[in-house]
Amino acid sequence: MKLVPKPVDFAAFVDDLARISGEATLPFFRTAMHAHDKTNGGMFDPVTEADRGAEAAMRRHIASHFPDHGIIGEEFGAEREDADFVWVLDPIDGTKSFISGLPVWGTLIGLNHHGHPCYGMMHQPFTRESFFGDGGMSHWRGIGIDGKPAERRLQTRACASLAEATLMTTHPALLSPGTLEPYRRVEEKVRLSRYGGDCYAYCVLAAGHIDLVIESGLNAYDIVALVPIVEGAGGIVTSWDGGSAAKGGTIIAAGDKRVHEEAMKVLAG
Repeated sequence: MKLVPKPVDFAAFVDDLARISGEATLPFFRTAMHAHDKTNGGMFDPVTEADRGAEAAMRRHIASHFPDHGIIGEEFGAEREDADFVWVLDPIDGTKSFISGLPVWGTLIGLNHHGHPCYGMMHQPFTRESFFGDGGMSHWRGIGIDGKPAERRLQTRACASLAEATLMTTHPALLSPGTLEPYRRVEEKVRLSRYGGDCYAYCVLAAGHIDLVIESGLNAYDIVALVPIVEGAGGIVTSWDGGSAAKGGTIIAAGDKRVHEEAMKVLAG
């Protein structure tokens, strides 16, 4: 009789990684922590002891349980990128908000299977909430208005056109060269645009509060965890040319395919 291996419960393991990262980051939030500039004089790109400590802790946990898996992280680079399963980590997405005492940052924990994002979580330990999904279904978990633990399924909202849409980007100044003008063309057509949020923008899109996120210059660790969350809530995430978002670059996420299609046409000019 052939034994069938028990499926790995990646969801429970990601919960563990989220707890570990929170224990490393939260003690530094809203403290007199020093941030280093990774660009050495370019556009300010901060990194803190919390970023490095959280990623190192998550890497150790992954290596102890899945030594054959690959890891891609913002702070310590890539190892075994050609593995079947590759973890994609951003210990603090939104470090500028983190060092400014604003709670719109989170830890991104993504998992690629053969290069395709198959599971992701955005964990915010300060607000005690997590957004997570596997591409087929997504959920929010946190503290309800009654102060008790709560969980609910995420669902994007219907939006038929740009004229009805709320658009978010982290900030136009962060858009890569050549992409600001196309972004502005879309922004001129939407009902409302908001800046800030980093990873939070994709999560509130999945929750049905906004309709569109447009960014450029992203790395894999900025987006892999968010793809299964948005897709599991009924949304769509692609590059500006309609390709895979798994490697970053120019990214457009929408809650409704109609507004995604219209925005893609405007971006293309």
